[in-house]
Amino acid sequence: GMAFHAETGQIDYRAEYHRIVAHDGQCGCILRALREHQMSPNAEFLKRIWPKIKRATEFLISEDKDENGILETAQYNTLDAAWWGKIAWISSLYVAALRASEVMAREMGDAVFAERCGKIAARGSENLVKELYNGEYFIHLTDAAHPESNNTNIGCHIDQLYGQSWAWQVGLPRIVPKEHAISALKSLYKYSFWEDVWEYRRHVKGIPGGRWYATPGEGGLVICSFPRGGAADSVGKGSDAWAVGYFNECMSGFEHQVVAHMLAEGMLTEGLSVLYAIHDRYQPSRRNPYNEIECSDHYGRAMASFGAYVAITGFEVNGPRQEMKFAPRIKGRFRGAFINEQGWGTYEQSSSGEKTVTYRYRVPKPVGNT
Repeated sequence: GMAFHAETGQIDYRAEYHRIVAHDGQCGCILRALREHQMSPNAEFLKRIWPKIKRATEFLISEDKDENGILETAQYNTLDAAWWGKIAWISSLYVAALRASEVMAREMGDAVFAERCGKIAARGSENLVKELYNGEYFIHLTDAAHPESNNTNIGCHIDQLYGQSWAWQVGLPRIVPKEHAISALKSLYKYSFWEDVWEYRRHVKGIPGGRWYATPGEGGLVICSFPRGGAADSVGKGSDAWAVGYFNECMSGFEHQVVAHMLAEGMLTEGLSVLYAIHDRYQPSRRNPYNEIECSDHYGRAMASFGAYVAITGFEVNGPRQEMKFAPRIKGRFRGAFINEQGWGTYEQSSSGEKTVTYRYRVPKPVGNT
């Protein structure tokens, strides 16, 4: 559409309003193209848009000059600024987008491009651990040539493994090894999850401001904590410095992403604890439970909550292959709804382990008087 540049593969993140790429969003467009293909009854959707998907992936590869799977150029992102350096969360999304393109390329018969994407993705997975894992969690290696850039440096950032979380949602290979992912998620729970966010906010030094989406006495997972220091160093010297105030905030869309990843990795206690904290903030006696406020009312990012549902059901679907499977993270009695490419229904598991699927097909509405 209007946001796509055929000559480069660039996707403007706010279409005609803001002609600039957001690197996390560019990766997300590629990943959700795979998701929508999996939710289609056949390959017609993918055939129609594959040339643009490939071009969009080639744009990302062009930003990875040495094709080592780690982006290092200016990386504009959802936190309203361009960051520089080696950034775990954006490069993890890049690796996931490469894996998604690899899958789609193979389905489209483009073996050469699939192989290229797979090789870069493998290097990226290796380098994420080799260069950006500090023994506990994944970090951001800053670029000294760009002091104007906001950064999370050695902080424990909420989205550090966003690519791995996405990979779980669409059945891709692992982006980082399980042990590293578990370690990073445990670090987030240890350092960034607070039963009373006020206790974090009143002690953090070096980062001014931040909106109160979780008020004193309420729990949440902050965007970035700094257990090893570095908070003051995160503030860039440019005009976007104001945006580091986000690091002190609790935005439910980010939190839901982590919840989904925790549940997918089998960390039920941690994942459900964060989820309950969000629900507690938005219980009807306090706020509107159907409006998890972020930048504005009814902000779309909170819909990441559906990812938590997918994760806890262990639901996977591939419409063109007519495949569907469930692997509930909760043992024993379980019941949940599902949606696939041609209908909806209920999956039920008894306490004895017996499994039942009740299925309903969509019936097209009649046309005219027929």
